[in-house]
Amino acid sequence: MKILFIHQNFPGQYKHIAPALAEVPGNEVIAIGERPNLGRLRHPKVREVGYKPPQGAGDKTHPYVRRLEAAVRRGQQAARVGFHLKDQGFTPDIICCHPGWGEGLFLRDVWPDTRILNFCEMHTRTKGYDINFNPNAQTSLDGLLKLRVRKSIYLLSMEQADWGIAPTHWQKSSFPDFLHDRISVIFDGVDTDQVCPDPTRTFTTKSGLTLGADDEVITFINRNLEPYRGYDVFMRALPDILAQRPNAQVLIVGDRGVSYGRPAPDGQSYADMFWDEVKGRLDTSRVHFLGRIPYGDLVDMMRISSVHVYLTYPFILSWSMVEAMSIGCLIVGSATPPVEEMLTDGENGLLFDFFDAQQLAARVDEALSHPDRFRSLREAARRTVIERYELQRICLPQQLQLIHDVAAGRSPRGGSDTEADFADVPTLGRVVG
Repeated sequence: MKILFIHQNFPGQYKHIAPALAEVPGNEVIAIGERPNLGRLRHPKVREVGYKPPQGAGDKTHPYVRRLEAAVRRGQQAARVGFHLKDQGFTPDIICCHPGWGEGLFLRDVWPDTRILNFCEMHTRTKGYDINFNPNAQTSLDGLLKLRVRKSIYLLSMEQADWGIAPTHWQKSSFPDFLHDRISVIFDGVDTDQVCPDPTRTFTTKSGLTLGADDEVITFINRNLEPYRGYDVFMRALPDILAQRPNAQVLIVGDRGVSYGRPAPDGQSYADMFWDEVKGRLDTSRVHFLGRIPYGDLVDMMRISSVHVYLTYPFILSWSMVEAMSIGCLIVGSATPPVEEMLTDGENGLLFDFFDAQQLAARVDEALSHPDRFRSLREAARRTVIERYELQRICLPQQLQLIHDVAAGRSPRGGSDTEADFADVPTLGRVVG
């Protein structure tokens, strides 16, 4: 079988799937991505082909369509690579594409008969979900109209696709109802044999402080420290947490940029803005900003965690929370739908109202005051991942089966209510117009 992966930041969500398919005798696996982002997978049987980073929207482009124009330019770059591969004789049996940045816009024009499986990370909504979730960060009418146009990137790509895959039911729910019976839900997967508890591990901060499982450690992880992941709420809870827990150390992982939502005002970083708000009311020597750290260090940090705090808007769930569950962390999480799909309060974690910093502080203090009482929650958190989200035994086999089903024109299990052959059924594009 010939398989093509397309992701501007390859391997992205395909870091386990692409190598697994490449190891099957007779398979040919090629990946297309933005040239500067390639080279991280380093698998000898996965050929990576890059395109030049596309130009963004022009200065005179209407603000509503700037994101769309940038996506069109990226889609054009991906299509050019596709035509080059086609000229070399490569026609894939299936294309696995993350269409969120526009790379899926023209694939049907390159390979009219190839099956397409789109990664459905999250669809932009103009009402509900993350939009206007925060009463202090409301989207203007102008912003809503921009989002309305931005929706077209995914819709145009899904119009060509044969099937979709979403990591969680919550993420699938963000897509229009008419697409739901063509989207399977399979989580990315966590290797629970590797991402596991180990009480013998230690973690050393940048200042040289070495901490172990017997220390009182509060952990917090974001790609970037920003409101979408509740960094502001966590900061506002810290003075009470540290006052109640005089021996606690706080480890914070994350960069100072913005992954989601609007930039911080006046050229500031959210990381500094909310730290400046609280640092005069707490012992700063016990708060350790670590930036981004190697993955192995991140796992060891979670292994020594006494309490792991995780918050998110109604948005894409972070891998780090599920990895923390796999390690057996005691998670204090925001009671928002993406978290609630994984955590049940009092069963495998503790929940609190996203905006209630005092309640967050109280739950952290409760968890640290009664570690024995909540040991069962740690065990249940890990068991949840082993039973539902394990990579090698559950998620990866399901992902590979889905790829084979779509490539063969079979209705995948877990997506549609029927098991009918869809070899002669039109693609989504011809179904929805």
